[in-house]
Amino acid sequence: MPKKIITRTQTGVRLESSLLKVLKALAEYTDLTLGDLLEGIVLHSFEGKAPFSSETQAVIDQLKSVYGCDLQASDSHMLTEQTR
Repeated sequence: MPKKIITRTQTGVRLESSLLKVLKALAEYTDLTLGDLLEGIVLHSFEGKAPFSSETQAVIDQLKSVYGCDLQASDSHMLTEQTR
């Protein structure tokens, strides 16, 4: 399949801290940039497909444990940022 030429835009996205740590570690594990990893996750979810194999999901579970990330899909849209 030929590569597609795209334009990327720099963005300042705010993410929950432990979730970001897991994503960065997963990007390193999969030898992707964080942006490439996020693009892949989003594109898979837009098509209703799981973005990760069972082997990668096991790595994610380990990384979540290491970084203390206990968030689940059911927490989506239910997070409140701590005030400083």
